[in-house]
Amino acid sequence: MRFRMIAGSVVLLGLLAGVSQTAETPKEKEAAKTALQNFHEYIGAWNGNGEAKAPKSELWKESMNWGWKFNKDEAPALLVEFKDNKNWEKGEVRYLADKKKYQLTLTGKDKKEQVFEGEIKSKRLVFTRVDPTTSDKYTITMSSTNEGALFNLNYTVQPGGKGVDKGKKNECIVSGGVGTMPVQYNGKTYYVCCGGCRDAFNESEAAKKKFVEDFEKKNKK
Repeated sequence: MRFRMIAGSVVLLGLLAGVSQTAETPKEKEAAKTALQNFHEYIGAWNGNGEAKAPKSELWKESMNWGWKFNKDEAPALLVEFKDNKNWEKGEVRYLADKKKYQLTLTGKDKKEQVFEGEIKSKRLVFTRVDPTTSDKYTITMSSTNEGALFNLNYTVQPGGKGVDKGKKNECIVSGGVGTMPVQYNGKTYYVCCGGCRDAFNESEAAKKKFVEDFEKKNKK
């Protein structure tokens, strides 16, 4: 999904979540604020196009609105509200100072919550979640491009349950999901999972080099 910022629309969201059960220390609060400031470009209202590749190709319009959440008893967080999204209604991004990782909690259309854990990879915020029952792996990648004028959100599912072919699959060089679309670099073929990851890879020669170097390093025996 790719979104464009609505000019002049920067807001502070209300408190969508309840009060934390355990008060966090001033040090943890400051660490969370500093870590989340890496994504201050997300703040504001965005309009964009959603695209699904499976089970059938589909296009739609949707929007989202990001803002800071401050509460005296817990560390700052980033909140997002979705409109016309096919999967989610709202979400919250927190920084887990003890793990030095980010946590994304999404509330779906069915009002159930899904919790992802993530980190920064090549200036992109990459979250993953593995379903304990099916072993399906869910990956969400967020990034801004064009000096903050565009927001990219990619959501992929890698099947892992019974009856699924466990053979080797191509890995998306950007998100780590299942790669289905070939891209080229220095005469070698790599794979991405969607148009958003392809655009991120093709953004510049520096971006291609960085993704390839990170991928090769991770998969080096």
